[in-house]
Amino acid sequence: MILYPAIDLKDGNAVRLVHGDMAQETVFNENPAAQALEFVKAGCEWLHLVDLNGAFAGAPVNAAPVEEILKQTKVPAQLGGGIRDMATIARWIDRGLARVILGTVAVENPDLVREAAREFPGKVAVGIDARNGRVATKGWAEETDVMVTDLAKSFEDAGVAAIIYTDINRDGAMQGPNVEATAALANAVSIPVIASGGVSSIDDLKALKNCGAALNGAISGRALYDGAIDLKEALAVLKA
Repeated sequence: MILYPAIDLKDGNAVRLVHGDMAQETVFNENPAAQALEFVKAGCEWLHLVDLNGAFAGAPVNAAPVEEILKQTKVPAQLGGGIRDMATIARWIDRGLARVILGTVAVENPDLVREAAREFPGKVAVGIDARNGRVATKGWAEETDVMVTDLAKSFEDAGVAAIIYTDINRDGAMQGPNVEATAALANAVSIPVIASGGVSSIDDLKALKNCGAALNGAISGRALYDGAIDLKEALAVLKA
């Protein structure tokens, strides 16, 4: 399993939100590239980046810090937030991004996901953010009637690289991930699943690892910044 340290970008800073609420932010680093380098030096092999402003705006907002992270680090990075057309996808991949994460458009324009996955094999992931099993879009501000598993299954033949599943009620709350729902999703589809939301201890990582080979990795943010998870210990646990 891969540990993906999260760098959530708001107004140029690395922050964490609680339950995705833009009004409940904690600024952890005013230099996101320096934060990224810390994670890489500790042994992280991937970075998970989110343009929070972009998710609400529907277009990239924090492009400058993302580009600086890509320039200063040599590990692959995935980015979500405000990526909703082929031109933006192509631009990010051309700038060295390893993987784009398509969330809102996966619900509103699934054909775009399929087109992007064909055009950029291995470089397109679907972000599925959910409350109580139902998908939320536009920076989690709008809830839909679409069920998580139904949306995931609809991309089985699309060639997407991964599904990033976030339980919004757990995100940033340090209450542990929704292991049961994550395992159910991972076992329902053949696409690799990455768990996100609430990962706050080494025990959480062990529980997710026990979900089996269908789970590709786990994303953690606040717990790494707060020191609730020792990064080197976490990397060792997931590689064991």
